[in-house]
Amino acid sequence: MSDTSSEPFLRIRNLTKRFETSRGTVQAVSDVSFDIPRGSITGLVGESGSGKTTLGRTLLRLIEPTSGETRFDGTDLNAQNEIGLRAMRRRMQIIFQDPVSSLNPRLKVGDIIAEGLVAHRVGTAADRRAKVLALLEEVGLRPDAANRYPHEFSGGQRQRIGIARALALDPEFIVADECVSALDVSIQAQILNLLLDLREKRNLTMLFIAHDLSAVEYLCDQIIVMYLGRIVEAGPSAPLYRQPQHPYSRALLSAIPQPDPRAARNREVLSDDIPSPLNPPSGCVFRTRCKLADGRCAEVRPDPVPVGPSHVSYCLKSEALAL
Repeated sequence: MSDTSSEPFLRIRNLTKRFETSRGTVQAVSDVSFDIPRGSITGLVGESGSGKTTLGRTLLRLIEPTSGETRFDGTDLNAQNEIGLRAMRRRMQIIFQDPVSSLNPRLKVGDIIAEGLVAHRVGTAADRRAKVLALLEEVGLRPDAANRYPHEFSGGQRQRIGIARALALDPEFIVADECVSALDVSIQAQILNLLLDLREKRNLTMLFIAHDLSAVEYLCDQIIVMYLGRIVEAGPSAPLYRQPQHPYSRALLSAIPQPDPRAARNREVLSDDIPSPLNPPSGCVFRTRCKLADGRCAEVRPDPVPVGPSHVSYCLKSEALAL
């Protein structure tokens, strides 16, 4: 058996997901590789259609991967059969984007949170009830919420219920899929602070999927930028925000609203829409919208270029910056 003691908590290598449709093959996630250290929060950003949600669900095998490897604490998730995967499910959970459609309107909140406990036969009915009440308190809700239905709560409260459900089995890894995008700004801040508190209290590892780059900067230790199913830049949060190296990352960051309207702006506006994943561009997938692209970009798929400590850019123009 190989020594996995030096492996990161999550190790993703060459993960690919393709969907076959009547119009052709959709390249949703293409040959993606990255690591997530234990106890960290990794942000996954990009435009709609870049493959963020598909990647998050493929990591958990809510969607079956086409190829590639996902190692969770040394265990190859993609090699697990139904029995092995069921055992791993207790260690991995997801917080869904929409706190309305993700909660069963016919169940009381206590039953929604306890679903995972029942499915995995954890404890007695009394044990599960006590666990539900403790989880409600942990996410900032009153115990009497257990006897009410989802429609009786605000959007922020419903998302807290979704978080409590994700925590019910005491997971080690959580995928938070756009979990604040449907909330008001003030409520977003409360949920982000709750996630930070839970990370410290439970030593959680998270993949935080978002398009709100300000939220990602506040919450995450490292950031992965995706475009059309591929990673284009990845690195620690502070240097990536301070000096993004990929043209796509620079364009995304330039769109963050500035609190001071008098502050100088250097907005980089992208032309056209993101290409169809049915027919992605050859070479660098970003080249059709990149001002720096040349003939080589159409022929060569960029490899990761080191541009700083643990910071890589998938751009041929970054080669001059390689360390």
